[in-house]
Amino acid sequence: MVLSKDEFLTALRHEVHIVLHLASKAEPKMLDYRPTAKQRSLIELLQYFTLVGPIHLRATLNPTFDMNGWRDSWRTGEAKAKTLDLEQVKAVIAQLPRQFAEMLEPCSDSDLRAEIEMFGRRASRGSMMVSLVLSHYSAYRMQLFLYLKSCGREELNTLNLWAGMDAP
Repeated sequence: MVLSKDEFLTALRHEVHIVLHLASKAEPKMLDYRPTAKQRSLIELLQYFTLVGPIHLRATLNPTFDMNGWRDSWRTGEAKAKTLDLEQVKAVIAQLPRQFAEMLEPCSDSDLRAEIEMFGRRASRGSMMVSLVLSHYSAYRMQLFLYLKSCGREELNTLNLWAGMDAP
């Protein structure tokens, strides 16, 4: 893996920090916003953050990828996520860095370099983690940022999106 385990966890912590910062900008009146009828609402997008990382990370850590097991985990996780309100979502997201660290604790560098196949693609376990966990948080935080801007949070800017902080 190009990133060390510690670097990967640091990057995930940063992503979670940004997501929580952006989530703090959501107001109850915004939660039902969706750009189009078939897209997630803002609350559904925030709920998505609670399950995408743990499910994908757990799947990459399994010795072999089990699509049916992954689907079952997704359905169960999604059903649970849909019950969470804004404050509960933020609380679940806040504990993700600890969960990620615990999941990765037993992994060695050779475990991360081992090849696995997921979703019809062969790559190292570490590469899959970057692709399926880290990249998802980066992509979907951009979507969250755009939802918030569309809901009238015009003060949000590059610092909010990339550093997880308000401009001075």
